Amino acid sequence: MKQYRKRKALLSTALTSLIVFSGITSASAAAPAIKEQEKYGVVQQARTTTETLEDWKKWVNDHAYSLTSIQPEKASSQKIPSTKFEDLAMLKPILHDKRIVFLGESSHGVAQFNLAKTRLIQFLHQEMGYNVLAFESGLGDVMNAQGKIDKQAALQTMKDAIFGVWWTKETLPLFEYAKTTQATEKPLVLAGFDIQQQGAFTNGDWLQNPQLAQQFSDAEKQLAEWSSSKDLKGYQKEKTAIINVYKQVQAQVQTKEKELQKAYPNELQIVKLMERTLADRIRLADEYVELTIQSTIEMEQNKYESFLTTMEWRDQAMMENLLWLAEEVYPTEKFIVWAHNDHIRKAQSDVMGSPYPVKLMGERLPDIYKKYSYVLGLYMTSGETANNMGEAMPVLPPIKGSIEDIISSANQPYTFIDLSNRQNERGNSWMFEPRLSYSWGVIQESFVPRDQYDGILLIDKVNKPTYVK
Repeated sequence: MKQYRKRKALLSTALTSLIVFSGITSASAAAPAIKEQEKYGVVQQARTTTETLEDWKKWVNDHAYSLTSIQPEKASSQKIPSTKFEDLAMLKPILHDKRIVFLGESSHGVAQFNLAKTRLIQFLHQEMGYNVLAFESGLGDVMNAQGKIDKQAALQTMKDAIFGVWWTKETLPLFEYAKTTQATEKPLVLAGFDIQQQGAFTNGDWLQNPQLAQQFSDAEKQLAEWSSSKDLKGYQKEKTAIINVYKQVQAQVQTKEKELQKAYPNELQIVKLMERTLADRIRLADEYVELTIQSTIEMEQNKYESFLTTMEWRDQAMMENLLWLAEEVYPTEKFIVWAHNDHIRKAQSDVMGSPYPVKLMGERLPDIYKKYSYVLGLYMTSGETANNMGEAMPVLPPIKGSIEDIISSANQPYTFIDLSNRQNERGNSWMFEPRLSYSWGVIQESFVPRDQYDGILLIDKVNKPTYVK
């Protein structure tokens, strides 16, 4: 069993590198890798009779909700009329006791996912009081963007806040909306929970010490360069000096509270967030960079254990940051979380065929948070998606009996299925047994839907985003 799991991990990671990040863009090119998955039993799906499949599809037609639109409402100083969200009203009883709503996505490169999530966020914020939006992006980077949200254009806020995979025309309305809410009684507050280095999260002017600010800037550049290097011994010699710079900056935070508040007027929690971000940088420099260097070295040797270790380390840190935000920074607020499906699923390590067969953030959450959370996975049926380099990849046709095949039988452009509070019965037994699905539109995975998600939103036809350079 251990050998099988190890082989599964190595093969799955290799497949992701091949398909998602190397830019394979055709179904024919992806087919050999998919067959390799099947050969080693990485993915599996219980045999399904025609009669059973018909029962499932009939159940979906009877129980699915159809969204009328995924287009966000135009940002305005006026409140969006509630009538604009009538098709989402079914979420109110479903989410009435949920503190955190996780909005996933099977690919970072889908225009319609960005649009749909933006509209859902508008609804959740305005109609249900979810006032904190937390991104799978740098804690300090989003802090910086929120702190200056009134002082700059929405486009710049988007670029400052989130990873470049979401710098798209379709995501921009979200930041335009967030900006218009800042003058209201209940603004939508932007937050980040990722620990990865994304860019220089502050220019250091608030330090009022040009020499230390320059040392900080240099440390940020050095850390980024070392993170992509293969010189482990070289980094080990330099890391103490880098960490010392971050500690010097961290020591100034409490004494520079007024300067921080002036530099980041829209971030009322700037002192807490700055201290946490700098503590994260110290952890990053002390532990994570060495792991990434080791991972780079080993991946060239077709070894992937270190890479999976970096994934677990990162997701543990992301989970800790999210809990810290929920308990220490915004203890009375409800949260929306924007992330990839892999990070938010309830039992990621059980997903067969996943490139990351390890415990990620969603699986690591304490049970009390799982109880009061709703996990929504977003999937697609056809069209094209993009990998993390923005290169197009056709979405492979749904497999008979797969999640996409079953839900798409509703024949609607945007289909929502609530999986929560269901009892296993004839028409919905597909939720309670392994079903195939596509990650990134091309990688076969197998999992029990009910074990991973509370709801699924399937978008029929998709296309790659319009990226903003």
